Amino acid sequence: MFGDHSCICPCFRSRSSDTVADEQSDRDPVLLVSGMGGSILHSKRKKFGFQTRVWVRLFLADLEFKKKLWSLYNPETGYTESLDDSNEIVIPEDDYGLYAIDILDPSLMTKCLHLTLVYHFHDMIDMLVGCGYKKGTTLFGYGYDFRQSNRIDKAVNGLKVKLETAYKASGGRKVNIISHSMGGLLVLSFMSLHNDVFSKYVNKWICIACPFQGAPGCINDSLLTGLQFVEGFESYFFVSRWTMHQLLVECPSIYEMLPNPDFKWKNQPQIQVWRKQSKEEDSVELESRGPIESITLFEEALRNNELNYDGTTIALPFNFSILKWATGTRQILNNAQLPNGVDFYNIFGTSFDTPFDVRYGSETSPIEDLSEICHSMPQYSYVDGDETVPAESAKADGFEAVERVGVAARHRGLLCDKTVFQLIQNWLGVSQKPKKHSTTSRVMDVFSN
Repeated sequence: MFGDHSCICPCFRSRSSDTVADEQSDRDPVLLVSGMGGSILHSKRKKFGFQTRVWVRLFLADLEFKKKLWSLYNPETGYTESLDDSNEIVIPEDDYGLYAIDILDPSLMTKCLHLTLVYHFHDMIDMLVGCGYKKGTTLFGYGYDFRQSNRIDKAVNGLKVKLETAYKASGGRKVNIISHSMGGLLVLSFMSLHNDVFSKYVNKWICIACPFQGAPGCINDSLLTGLQFVEGFESYFFVSRWTMHQLLVECPSIYEMLPNPDFKWKNQPQIQVWRKQSKEEDSVELESRGPIESITLFEEALRNNELNYDGTTIALPFNFSILKWATGTRQILNNAQLPNGVDFYNIFGTSFDTPFDVRYGSETSPIEDLSEICHSMPQYSYVDGDETVPAESAKADGFEAVERVGVAARHRGLLCDKTVFQLIQNWLGVSQKPKKHSTTSRVMDVFSN
């Protein structure tokens, strides 16, 4: 979600205005699509229209998150709906959709302190502008309510409108999509559901760090104990792990990133629990459950889960209505086909320990009742990846890729990685004018697959 603001590329400031104009008119438009948590969300008062940024914010983050973003899933509509029914969640459309995915907390404090944890697509936007792209003509962004399903009408139709806008603004040139993380699943859903429209408007799709087959360790644990987006001292300014957990249990998008049980994993991802066999006995056993068997564990572990909202206690068990919906989404994702004439490129992160199996309890401190899991801390076994998505999942797109490249970078760091920028420039057929007296060096190894 957040990027390391340390690799902004130089711009073409020395070129003449005529040269820049010619290059801008000769560009196929680019549409940047954000991932999970990668878009600003505003809470809008239905009566007065007043808007407040609720994601991302560092000041009063946890309080505002609980008041405005905690939600319940409505199985009749398929949407997750905020508990505060006097407000609606909207995505700002400023700067042609780029504002919402640029710096996720664009407050004066964040900019003055240069808090890079909330710099998202910022560096990539700067890089593309430096390559001659123009906002509103050849460069656009798409943020969306990441609580919702990746196949829900509002998200899919919004992507269609954005593609049409970019297509028309550039004079009828097909669009090059660059997606990050869960944004790839949204694009995949759109491609599966509207293949003809995708073929009409899309030229190339560059996919970065997409959990094509799920993100086993991170997502399994998110449903059981929550998600910590920010570690260390900065976490005190952010949304707590438990506050995030109570949202994610009601988010279809999270269920849609559970490990795909139909995928032929090298090793099936497991949820493991050190379990005391009975109160009378001292015997302890390590129980292991795969993607299908884990459903009963979710049900048992979350049976007592609840939150208190405005003085009312609300039950939040594992949601089987969402699971049913997500199962349908998985089928749509599995059936997606790349249209003829659309070039596909896949960048995935490597060289970092990435959670895969997740374990609760220990041999000396076993779990007696599965509901205790929700108040414990996980232990992971790791595989190669970007610290969030295993490389095995991210590169298993199932398409005829023009190129499929592993880059040694973290999940969010891929959005400001110099090697990633070089790949994107090569695939888009653009380049930047190097600085005078600069030297080049190999930043990291890139592995083609």
